[in-house]
Amino acid sequence: MNAIIEASARILEEQGHGGFTTNAVAELAGASIGTLYQYFPDKDALLGALIARETSRLVEEVEAASMVATGRGALDGVIEAAVRHQVRRPRLARLLDFEEARLPLDADTQLVRAKIVTLLADILSRPDLPQQSDMPSATGDVLAIIRGMLDAAGERGEEGQAPLIVRVRRAVLGYLSMPDSVEA
Repeated sequence: MNAIIEASARILEEQGHGGFTTNAVAELAGASIGTLYQYFPDKDALLGALIARETSRLVEEVEAASMVATGRGALDGVIEAAVRHQVRRPRLARLLDFEEARLPLDADTQLVRAKIVTLLADILSRPDLPQQSDMPSATGDVLAIIRGMLDAAGERGEEGQAPLIVRVRRAVLGYLSMPDSVEA
């Protein structure tokens, strides 16, 4: 099954959606089409499994980052993990972002997303970071900032991690440091 999922990733990276067929995946994986269909009834199921695999890797890195004692250190670790995730296989990351928005989220993917939100909310509530009056909104906004900046960098074909980490960190910390109200 892992060979089939990895074959899906490689075809998407090398050929895009145009070359992504179940026959091509089975051939690259060295599996029969019947074996592929035994595990994955269609291309969307393959994509869902690939999204789950890639997102699970990100969750593992976010969990490791959350073990850092300080909020700032843990937040830096989350940002670095997200950037590594985007840059590791940039074309695949961009294609899967598109597919993730298109496909209905299965229960496993929803759990993975919820785990990231929970970990980030815990990090943002640590005393060394600016306190937020609306933690659910702040958590969602920080995730959106990170994802938006990474998606834009991916669209531009950026591959350098260090400058992107610095820019994302500036955006997130700037957001967290701003007061909750606008004074007129």
